[in-house]
Amino acid sequence: MSSIAHNAPISRVVVFGGTHGNEMSGVALAKHWLKDPSEIQRQTFTAQSCIANPLAVEKCVRYLDQDLNRCFSNEILSSPESEGDPYEVKRAREIYQQYGSGVSSFDFAFDLHNTTSNMGATLLRCSKDDLFSLHLANYLQSSSEDQVMPCYNFLIDIPEKDNAYLQHITKHALCLELGPQPQGVVRSDMLSRMRELVNQSLDFIDLFNKGKEFPSFETDIYKFVSKVDFPRDSTGEITAVIHAELQDKDYVPLKPGDPIFKTLSGRDLYYEDEKILYPTFINEAAYYEKKVAFILAEKVNWKVPALKVEQ
Repeated sequence: MSSIAHNAPISRVVVFGGTHGNEMSGVALAKHWLKDPSEIQRQTFTAQSCIANPLAVEKCVRYLDQDLNRCFSNEILSSPESEGDPYEVKRAREIYQQYGSGVSSFDFAFDLHNTTSNMGATLLRCSKDDLFSLHLANYLQSSSEDQVMPCYNFLIDIPEKDNAYLQHITKHALCLELGPQPQGVVRSDMLSRMRELVNQSLDFIDLFNKGKEFPSFETDIYKFVSKVDFPRDSTGEITAVIHAELQDKDYVPLKPGDPIFKTLSGRDLYYEDEKILYPTFINEAAYYEKKVAFILAEKVNWKVPALKVEQ
């Protein structure tokens, strides 16, 4: 813990909204900052916003052809273009060329999302090796200790070759996932909290660039373990719903014997694993098509070295 990690200064930042066209907090903020980017500028770097999926935003749907946030794999980005490619595949390549390709690559990306689940302010990362984003997440958590909407540090540790998320294209990234918020609407509390988190993040980057050393720390991280589908019959139809005692209990420990589903005939179904895990994305509306009722995570404690700008 006495070691210090060094990172190059951050010079260019992009804030993506509308990766999913019906997650409206990020859409509203990105549109606002496109008209007036002054709020997201700082002394030591430049920042811009981008509507990631403009046609989906226009129609207020998650996507047109396929999920844009699953289109940034190395395989998709490097494959030859075809006239018949889905819209989101074409859009992913455009975004990559503008923000993630070669010497033009941006240093940091924020990807702004909403969830219908009771996830509070989830700081979602897709690389365990990105110490800069981990320090940023800790900074946001430390700044939010008295908040009604706390921050949770969530990790989906994906190998580089398999990472198909938008945040994969820049050197460092953080996804802000705020909820609960219904699809297609804006809640003032979610919008305000997301705006606050983006501004606090930009302040952190500015402080880092100016030479502030961020000390080592220990933190709890919720690390992805598995997806859980709804019970289904032989035709694939859902036969049970999220149990009332599980609904809205994101990040609450799930213990063996706890009810998780109630069948349409009224029977309770219970969590049978022997290990205590933490349910997240409970009853997320967008995940029904993905056959996901909720996602299980384990809570792990990490020790993180100090961080300072590379001179």
